[in-house]
Amino acid sequence: LGGWSRTTMALDPGVQNAWRGRANARLPPEVNRILFVRNLPFKITAEELYDLFGRYGAIRQIRKGNTKDTRGTAFVVYEDIYDAKNACDNLSGFHVLDRYLIVLYYQPNKQTKKVLLEKQQEELEQIKAKFASSQQ
Repeated sequence: LGGWSRTTMALDPGVQNAWRGRANARLPPEVNRILFVRNLPFKITAEELYDLFGRYGAIRQIRKGNTKDTRGTAFVVYEDIYDAKNACDNLSGFHVLDRYLIVLYYQPNKQTKKVLLEKQQEELEQIKAKFASSQQ
């Protein structure tokens, strides 16, 4: 993945006051500062991503996919978990350049489990093939 960029934004005082009581708010366990964005238009630029996601708070980093397998995806890392939640709530299903964005919270455990499951499936197929050849 490429597209390392950094930016910071000062929040409007009205927005800061609106979020002052959020320290007491309970968030679901899947909520985190990292958003995984799918179904991005291939022609969207990093600047456009910053403009779109930057409306919801300070962004630490955006990584946009640039290979055949990762095109149309991006990771958006916010400085604050509440900004990430706000962006996810508001941008999921948002229409951009004839596409509807899919915005999810990044789940590293699910990714790890998927890779592990694929690896175990591969090993099982190898064992089956070895066993079948020894039976003949």
